Amino acid sequence: MTLPGEVLDEALRSVPPESTQQVVGYPSLFLLVVLGSLVPVVPTGAVVSSAAVVAFHQTSPLPVLVVFGVASLAAFLGDVVLYTLGRRGSHSRSGTRWLTRLRAHAAPERLAQAQRKLHEHGVLVLVVSRLVPAGRIPVMLACLLSAMPLRRFVRGDIPACLAWAAMYGLIGLLSGSLFPEPWQGVAAAVGLALVIGGAPGVWRRVRRGHEGRDG
Repeated sequence: MTLPGEVLDEALRSVPPESTQQVVGYPSLFLLVVLGSLVPVVPTGAVVSSAAVVAFHQTSPLPVLVVFGVASLAAFLGDVVLYTLGRRGSHSRSGTRWLTRLRAHAAPERLAQAQRKLHEHGVLVLVVSRLVPAGRIPVMLACLLSAMPLRRFVRGDIPACLAWAAMYGLIGLLSGSLFPEPWQGVAAAVGLALVIGGAPGVWRRVRRGHEGRDG
């Protein structure tokens, strides 16, 4: 007589490991990217690159496309939610904590530059801002301060999120192709994504230090 526990064990063994990773991985990827869009301290680029490495080592190319789609959709939804919350804050006297947080993550000189670029190039700046590390928040804040309608913001944000997911996905694919083991590719992808994301901030601090000494 077969016991229920034995039936369960047999059923679990019959499920391909790739299916288990997909069931757990895709929702986690979606939630982390949405969270990173709302809370800019989460390194979403590293998350997408890591997921792309794991997908690269699957037997089918479909997981790579799913990672791209999930990351793009999650980034877009996060941006729209954050922009909507910011618009609500910008139309009230006291504002909201979301608008305050956006201001806290945008240096005055970066905001001024974003406002100038937005005036010159329009929503095209949204695409560039997603590809430039630490460029998303200043440009989004510039859009809020210019009272850009949500519909126009969405038109610019869709290609921006697609380009962003493609860039970090390619970083993951490149890292995955260079190393035989997935964990090695993940480590390389995370390191490269963090370097890309953190380099501008380090450069600005170094430049301020030089300017302070010169002054």
